[in-house]
Amino acid sequence: MTEYVIGVDVGGTRIKAGAVLRDGTLMAERARSSGFALTAEALEAAVIEEISRIQSDTGYAPLGVGLGFPGAVDPTQGVILLPGKLRLEGYPIVPNISDILKLPVIADNDGRLSIVAEACYGKAQGYRWAASITLGTGVGSGIMLDGQILRDPHFQFGTQASHIVQQSGSDRLCITRARGTANILCSATALAVIARDGLIRGLPSVLNERYFDDPHSVDFAAVIDGIAQNDALCLDALKTWQTELAWFLVSVVHMYAPEIIILSGGAASAAPYFLDDVRKHVNRHTFRYPPGEDILIEVSDIATYNVVLGAASIAWEKAGKWPGS
Repeated sequence: MTEYVIGVDVGGTRIKAGAVLRDGTLMAERARSSGFALTAEALEAAVIEEISRIQSDTGYAPLGVGLGFPGAVDPTQGVILLPGKLRLEGYPIVPNISDILKLPVIADNDGRLSIVAEACYGKAQGYRWAASITLGTGVGSGIMLDGQILRDPHFQFGTQASHIVQQSGSDRLCITRARGTANILCSATALAVIARDGLIRGLPSVLNERYFDDPHSVDFAAVIDGIAQNDALCLDALKTWQTELAWFLVSVVHMYAPEIIILSGGAASAAPYFLDDVRKHVNRHTFRYPPGEDILIEVSDIATYNVVLGAASIAWEKAGKWPGS
């Protein structure tokens, strides 16, 4: 029998899971909706159901399970601080799942797991200083320093980059109760919010009819569709959004000095529309030695399941078979 572990990405919108071999091969992948409204017990039951289905598909038990969550995550307990998102704060989901399935289970923050996956299987291979930035409903981060993915006593090192304040005078409030953080200015959601601001004021756009039928249908994908049609409102929204993203990445460079920044999440799929401009901005405004040496900014090629792969990596580590070794 081929040894495998199961990685699970538990997000506010979806649960993604898969069986993962030590070389990073992903099998029996699954996805289902989750949601902010689910109780801790219901979310736990959904995770157990997905793990059980994968185990049934493979025909034998995994060596262990890794779980990825937003927030501050205790590897042995689960989410210990997550205000305003999934209802898992303080809930012992890790020992519960371990007891029910009779398997070793470990957890970590999803942003940190994204850089774990990139280091083991993705574009951070061969680098010792790297940052992974996830652009989705919010903005996540994971950091590798001198080949090490550090874990601090507060469970948050490297995962909170997006809570830096970029516009203290902004009218948009972050979960941290600060205004104008990168988390709310650079997410995929942020681009949609910028476009809606113009639409609500009646500015002409290919999205007008769609907006007035259902404002919430104007999401990131809808704005990108407008950009593809050379829509002036959508192009202007993109310019504003990509500038905020670029300034955020300038700050990431100055905080952590990565050799490479790897973008993932839903917004990364639209990189052909903004990545070249973001690269130019970042490399024009970073202060680093030697002068003139560019920061590599790339799109992850494992973006869809990178947290699943990162969660699997720590499950392999718990089993004594770290894939990076």
